[in-house]
Amino acid sequence: MAAKPIAIVTGGAGFIGSHVVDIFVERGFRVHVIDNLTGGREANLAQHANSADVAIERRDIRSYSSGDPFFRDVAYVVHFAGIGDLVPAIEHPTEYLSVNVQGTVCMLECARSSAATLKKFVYAASSTCYGLADVPTTEDHPIRPEHPYGLSKNLGEQACLHWHQVYRLPLNSIRIFNAYGTRSRTSGSYGAVLGVFLRQKLAGKPFTVVGDGTQKRDFIYVTDVARGFVAACETQRSGRIWNLGAGNPQSVNRLVELLGGDVVHISKRPGEPDVTFADIARIKSELGWQPEVSFEQGVAKVVENIDYWRDAPLWDAKSIEAATASWFQYLRS
Repeated sequence: MAAKPIAIVTGGAGFIGSHVVDIFVERGFRVHVIDNLTGGREANLAQHANSADVAIERRDIRSYSSGDPFFRDVAYVVHFAGIGDLVPAIEHPTEYLSVNVQGTVCMLECARSSAATLKKFVYAASSTCYGLADVPTTEDHPIRPEHPYGLSKNLGEQACLHWHQVYRLPLNSIRIFNAYGTRSRTSGSYGAVLGVFLRQKLAGKPFTVVGDGTQKRDFIYVTDVARGFVAACETQRSGRIWNLGAGNPQSVNRLVELLGGDVVHISKRPGEPDVTFADIARIKSELGWQPEVSFEQGVAKVVENIDYWRDAPLWDAKSIEAATASWFQYLRS
């Protein structure tokens, strides 16, 4: 019997990464997960606890170097591992650049050492690289990150493209827009709006809506994101960048309407776009990918699993003001 192909998923115990692990296992892969569990949760991989096909190393990605045995005979590397909170990036830019840029270089070098078997390295980039962008936003839009997190993710992408150019590493990059869904992070700093709202709903507290709530985000459900990454592995194309969103922005007010509950309004933050809107024509035409889960269906799925957010921080207007003080201090209007 032929040996099963191997896929590595860095950040594989995290939000999107764990869903990518699920797909690879379903497709007959052995999956090597790298996660230091600062953002990921072992519970996200509980469904594979007794599987011989999933191996987990709890390590910092910066501790790896070329030739690491965990990368031996690997076919695909999907790289999600990194630090993702926006506000702490403003306060601790050195750590963000270290993990998100130098950590990515470590993964690229490990992948390069497996060149004999490697079919594709896929990098999880971020739409924050565009900053306050024109919409709908194409992949050719100027890069203007507004904060160190966006900078760090873009520099990681630039490193990936450089390894493709210089070392011929087969590689693609996906710029994720506003991913949401089950298994999203519940700890850490003030973050994604849906997680904040779900914890507030559990507590019977009002939703803290930034500004007037008319701002729109290109919400894309996590299983659709995961399918996009696997497609980016399997394609013969290399050296490509794709936006990944639903291409159908939804307002925060619409989210509140679907969740149901009272609202309090908090100050709009400088440097945040009024609308995020991915032009997804390229990924649809080149990968044959398209979103399958509607916004209404996706929100219903997370509400069905709302207890997942019971241990998440409970934010209110006062605590959000304190947590985002550095945002108002440093970012421009």
